[in-house]
Amino acid sequence: MLPGHVKIIAEAGVNHNGNIDLAKKLIDVAVDAGADIVKFQTFRSGKLVTKQARKADYQKKNLGGNSDTQFEMLKALELSENDHVLLKKYCGQRHIGFLSTPFDTDSIDFLTGLGMTTGKIPSGELTNLPYLRKMAKSFKEIILSTGMATMDEIGEAMHVLQKEDVSPGMITILHCNTEYPTPMEDVNLKAMIALRDEFHTPVGYSDHTLGIEVPIAAVALGATVIEKHFTLDKKMKGPDHRASLEPGELKSMVLAIRNIEKAMAGSGIKEPSPSEMKNITIARKSIVAAVPIKAGELFTEINIAVKRPAGGISPMKWDEVIGTKAKRDYLEDEMIEI
Repeated sequence: MLPGHVKIIAEAGVNHNGNIDLAKKLIDVAVDAGADIVKFQTFRSGKLVTKQARKADYQKKNLGGNSDTQFEMLKALELSENDHVLLKKYCGQRHIGFLSTPFDTDSIDFLTGLGMTTGKIPSGELTNLPYLRKMAKSFKEIILSTGMATMDEIGEAMHVLQKEDVSPGMITILHCNTEYPTPMEDVNLKAMIALRDEFHTPVGYSDHTLGIEVPIAAVALGATVIEKHFTLDKKMKGPDHRASLEPGELKSMVLAIRNIEKAMAGSGIKEPSPSEMKNITIARKSIVAAVPIKAGELFTEINIAVKRPAGGISPMKWDEVIGTKAKRDYLEDEMIEI
């Protein structure tokens, strides 16, 4: 990864609807958009939720139906172990990084068995002590989402991770809001900066707003990782499609972030850039004769003026020119010499 390169995680999540062919199409979309990584979710419903656990309001709204339980919803969205193997292989063939979020300790073991070295901790597991310990022991690099969390809760999670010898430099904390979609007034993007200053780690942003403006702003504020849900079609049935980007939107977000990277890559010294040097003469001005002037006449505010192009005496020397004598005749618009 080049210095200053923002890692863009295209979050497929469960937007494959449990279908590996759709999952592969999502990988293709992420590749076409220019994302660095495509991320899925690894879980077994029986280890993630009780059979009585209720859906979130946004899940009920997006799915409808008679069942209010998460278990039945998630059961239909599971990827098999073989699916994971095939998807990881396909990511390799398409030259994009593969990542998946484990939601239980067995899934952690499975992913490390696939050779995964980066672990993504979802917001909901930030207060899960045995899970945090397992993640810290299993992965060299940790990405920690912080939706719904307080600074104290994040501090406790960081303490657990560091106690297992995960250095702060190997942890990226993602500011996040766990509402789908997140209202703009609840984004609180400056909290990302507070996380960086408090924990001295790289920071990023996991976005659940509609549109692409907020991830772009996060990059301008110093995000090193951006995570964003995407889908093949927002109208598809599933819990996360409506708050996800469609392919064209994902591509636009990636392009905008890459442009922001370029815009932020300068020296920080205010000086003319190579591209604008040629315009200095065109855009700036010189002191010229406002009317024909005879040799020996005094230059006054009446007979001289300031006009483009530059290349003659700078208008900043106006006071030095006023009151001096013309050494020769000047036609109107000729550059003055002293």
